Amino acid sequence: MLLMVLLVACVGAGAIYLQTDGFSVLTTEAARRADVMRHPRSLPDAVLQTADGRATALRQGLRRDGRVAVVSFMYTRCFSICLAMGSELQQLQTSIVRRGMQDKVYLLSISFDPADTPAQLARYAQSMHADASLWQFAVMPDAAQRTAVLDAFGIMVVPAPMKQFVHNAAYHLVAPDGRLQRIVDLGSAGLLLDYVAEMLQ
Repeated sequence: MLLMVLLVACVGAGAIYLQTDGFSVLTTEAARRADVMRHPRSLPDAVLQTADGRATALRQGLRRDGRVAVVSFMYTRCFSICLAMGSELQQLQTSIVRRGMQDKVYLLSISFDPADTPAQLARYAQSMHADASLWQFAVMPDAAQRTAVLDAFGIMVVPAPMKQFVHNAAYHLVAPDGRLQRIVDLGSAGLLLDYVAEMLQ
């Protein structure tokens, strides 16, 4: 009987070990983030329309820039989580300049709201005091491409009343080779530049 109990306990522990990636994570999202760190992911391509009206390809833009991109997702009519994220990004923009990292990292905020236009993004960028050389804004006009990109970044967007959206948010560090390499929670923006420095070592 004791042998049977021990056997069941061992099988259970083994299952938990596998499910938690060696007891290192306890949620599916934590497991996904840990996996991204170990195995940086390629991203699907999408046409972005930037705040100045230009059309550019996401992957080509990420690679061509040569800097680490801190990618976030938002929409201009959001008055909750996006504003909190915008405030952190403003502070991050200041920190980039203070640490002299303008040639190493930039910010890319992508709207998932099909109603957002380049003109609205431009006004939003102005309200955030965004320096266009450090903080860029874009929207993804194509619905299928938008869905694929949001899935790749792990962003869930649910329509809500009053033309609002419920969505999660995080900062996504994309390496100069265009691969998603790290995901960082809101409230941890102060650590982002240290992570960028690690990526570039």
